[in-house]
Amino acid sequence: MNVVGSINMDVVVEVERAPAPGETVLGSDYRLHPGGKGANQAVAAARLGAPVAMIGCLGHDAYGDALYQTLRREQIALEHVRRVDTPSGAAFITVERGGQNRIVVAPGANAQLGPEQLPADLEAGGWLLLQLEVPRETVTAAARRVRAAGGRVVLNAAPAAPLPAVLAEAVDVLVVNETEAGALLGLPPPAHAEEALQVAARLRTPRSTVIVTLGAGGSVWSGPTGQGSVAALPVEVIDTTACGDAYVGALAWALSSGQPLTRAVELANANGALAATREGAQPSLPTFQELWRFASF
Repeated sequence: MNVVGSINMDVVVEVERAPAPGETVLGSDYRLHPGGKGANQAVAAARLGAPVAMIGCLGHDAYGDALYQTLRREQIALEHVRRVDTPSGAAFITVERGGQNRIVVAPGANAQLGPEQLPADLEAGGWLLLQLEVPRETVTAAARRVRAAGGRVVLNAAPAAPLPAVLAEAVDVLVVNETEAGALLGLPPPAHAEEALQVAARLRTPRSTVIVTLGAGGSVWSGPTGQGSVAALPVEVIDTTACGDAYVGALAWALSSGQPLTRAVELANANGALAATREGAQPSLPTFQELWRFASF
């Protein structure tokens, strides 16, 4: 599986509540965690057993060195991770009591990943996993190449932004949360599962499946073979950072392993829930053994 996406250092601080406009609040000591939607999803899939190659950009800086070594320890192939003169990407995250987070991303080196940096053997991976924290033209070029070669494309449309038709038509599985789903249609987020199913049906193309995650409301999907839903698993939420990435990485792993869609969504749902019980982005991502014990599958 190839993952084309962002690699960031997350700067995390815990607060009782998020500050209001113009307000300053005191938080905990900050912590540094490896992150970035692309890297998080690559690690999530790799920890579950998928062979993963990362395609992205890092700066020639201390963050870049640390992030490269972190991905290397996860046994992710890094031949196509380029080092550039722009500082490595960073995300600044506040985590409130109860686990809710707010995130601001500085793209840095991620913005340097142009279509010309995509490897010549991109199509060889069979499955391609994408997000929207790198340039849109790169995401579109990668999706079109892999789809044209007969591969499968999974896109997590986050951060939410309008999808060009040429990109939407190259996607096999589109994954969004309720906020992103609403934003793609210029609507408020769906309030419940039935409304989310309607939104998913509007977002899909004739050949694609759309999955909408609803946090405590579980997940719904609509695709060529029908629609369905999976209930959320009750957990004690510690930190929701990277829960969506745990979900998407597990989904891509399960689908690429030959699991049917319903089972893949169930496993993704469980992986995301388990990640919510731990702090940090990549530190929270479960291994196969942990998911096995938690999901009892």
